[in-house]
Amino acid sequence: MSQLFVLGIGGTTRANSSTERALRIALAAAEREGAETLLLGAADLDLPIYSPEGARRAPAARRLVSAVRRCDGLIIGSPGYHGTISGLVKNALDYVEDLSDDDPPYLDGRAVGCLACAQGWQATGTTLTALRSVVHALRGWPTPYGAAINTAGRVFDEDGDCVDDGTRAGLELIGRQVLEFAWMRRAALHPCRDLAEIQI
Repeated sequence: MSQLFVLGIGGTTRANSSTERALRIALAAAEREGAETLLLGAADLDLPIYSPEGARRAPAARRLVSAVRRCDGLIIGSPGYHGTISGLVKNALDYVEDLSDDDPPYLDGRAVGCLACAQGWQATGTTLTALRSVVHALRGWPTPYGAAINTAGRVFDEDGDCVDDGTRAGLELIGRQVLEFAWMRRAALHPCRDLAEIQI
């Protein structure tokens, strides 16, 4: 049985941002359970403003669209900028429009974990809500758990490790939920005689 692929996208223009650190933790949890993972961080999302009329796509945009098309599950992380998703992340999500003619289209049938980082609870909550709304609009299935991370406190150390046990547990839960849903969907679409092949 082929390995499931979980894609992470998000971050900020600042290298090793809290958002990218959080995404890495969630993806690592999925990887420990057997998934292939890939993170497309801020450097990978430095894309031209999305234009649906544009016939040509930059190489980085083609890579993003190809990875989203191939993934079995997705984890999206955004900083909270003025109470909502950053322009960098929203522009990347706009490129999912290139999957509108796919079968199934957009993110249809895929679990999507959402996480938001901001210096304060207000922006984390509104940004997480905005992410989940965008996922719904793209026909994805937001995981039951979404992480709102208040970076005003000490969440990550200088090496990028998460020092808050509750935050780490929540991020790892997102990674597992995305993968578990992907396994269940595969089992439903491609029933096998030996259910032992499906290991959650």
